[in-house]
Amino acid sequence: MAMTVHCDIVSAEEELFSGLVEMVVAHGNMGDIGILPGHAPLLTDLKPGPVRVIKQSGEQEVYYISGGFIEVQPNMVKVLADTAIRAGDLDEAAALEAQKAAEKALNEKGAEFDYTTAAARLAEAAAQLRTIQELRKKFGGSVH
Repeated sequence: MAMTVHCDIVSAEEELFSGLVEMVVAHGNMGDIGILPGHAPLLTDLKPGPVRVIKQSGEQEVYYISGGFIEVQPNMVKVLADTAIRAGDLDEAAALEAQKAAEKALNEKGAEFDYTTAAARLAEAAAQLRTIQELRKKFGGSVH
């Protein structure tokens, strides 16, 4: 049996995952980070994007987070997300539409233009689409 560590993925709204995992992969500030049992203690921020857990059974689950933190201790990994959604629950059409709307807002800078908000919306939509693409790459075909 493979070594495992307890992992929790929580947002302000709910706890999405709690259980034993062999590995957690998240999108850190400097790139992707992989956490295995026995990893050194760590606290770092996470960028919007996918968080992948490989459970004790070898089964994989992918979640989208809009940003947050990951805390690693000897016996646990905790992902604290601003917003977290199971990747299978993401709406690809809505994410594409949000991306197009944000790109349009950035290109058509009107009197009421807020660059920071438009850029944040574009980054969030792009991160959701990356999560959907990762889910497809890992599991093939449909996201649901």
